[in-house]
Amino acid sequence: MAFGFASQMGYDRAITVFSPEGKLYQVEYAFEAVKRGWSTVGIKCKEGVAVAVERKKLQPLIDFNRLEKIFFIDKHIISSFAGLAADGRVLVEVARRAALNYRFVYDEPAPVEYVTRAVSDLKQVYTQHGGVRPFGVALIIAGVDDEPQLFMTEPSGQYMSYMAVAIGQNHSQIMDMLEEEYKYDVSLKDAIKMILKALLKVSEGEKKAENFEIGVVPADTKVARKLSTEEIAELLKEL
Repeated sequence: MAFGFASQMGYDRAITVFSPEGKLYQVEYAFEAVKRGWSTVGIKCKEGVAVAVERKKLQPLIDFNRLEKIFFIDKHIISSFAGLAADGRVLVEVARRAALNYRFVYDEPAPVEYVTRAVSDLKQVYTQHGGVRPFGVALIIAGVDDEPQLFMTEPSGQYMSYMAVAIGQNHSQIMDMLEEEYKYDVSLKDAIKMILKALLKVSEGEKKAENFEIGVVPADTKVARKLSTEEIAELLKEL
């Protein structure tokens, strides 16, 4: 009833109008778009960071091998998103430009938080101008600068640092599992197995290596890479 009244007053029609409860309904709707995205999990530990995504083949003729969900932002930074894929693609490019500009100006790799803040600043701008809508996507940005770093940016423009975080479908269940099992003082392999185990518990599809994409940045090399299908298959076998 209250929601219907809010709609009649137009609080959900203009991005610049606050409701009496202090909410921007268009931003709230953007959060709903994130909840419908594919399950995505990030984790950091003493040996580095990892991001894992469950991929789903939505159409029979999609080239599954070209379906990318983990993105390289810089040599030492990876990212993934949940929500509107078109919005996510644009923000990944924003992150890449921020990292490139920092490297051009200072001749050194960009701090992970610097890149995260650049993305979040743009998101925040799109919550306070008429004629635009918020970005309906949340991003996990992970990497290693002085130490392993893991951030999640919300559609509102807010970002926070996490030890482990999940976005997309079933994120609440995944977070509950991670809160019970998470330990910082574990190997990177065990951290990957931890988030893969959480994804498997909520997965409704086939438990095949091809259905998962995992990116890592080890703390010793600070070089991002993706795990091969064979490596993921081995981890699934161990689980």
